[in-house]
Amino acid sequence: MMISSLNPEEIEKAVIGSDVNTLKSVKGIGLKTAERIIVDLKDKVGKQPGTGEIFALADNTRREEALSALVMLGFARGAVLKALDRIVREEKNLTVEEIIKRALKNL
Repeated sequence: MMISSLNPEEIEKAVIGSDVNTLKSVKGIGLKTAERIIVDLKDKVGKQPGTGEIFALADNTRREEALSALVMLGFARGAVLKALDRIVREEKNLTVEEIIKRALKNL
């Protein structure tokens, strides 16, 4: 719902700047929800200022499928997440199989 009302850069700016009013302008988000969004995302968004990448990565089903497969193989979730984020940032149009192959080389 937020992405349909605001672009990723506006959301990122609102989260980093703790701008509750911008987040409240989205239909269905009240004061408490806006505050919760800021608390939950402030550290994550602050690591990649100005890129909007956190939102692009959050909805990537190929990344999620690769994550699930690698965790089922016994790799640590944290290490897999770091590897997948790096791989997906470098090339956005990889298949699940290609993502897994590259991640296995990095793990």
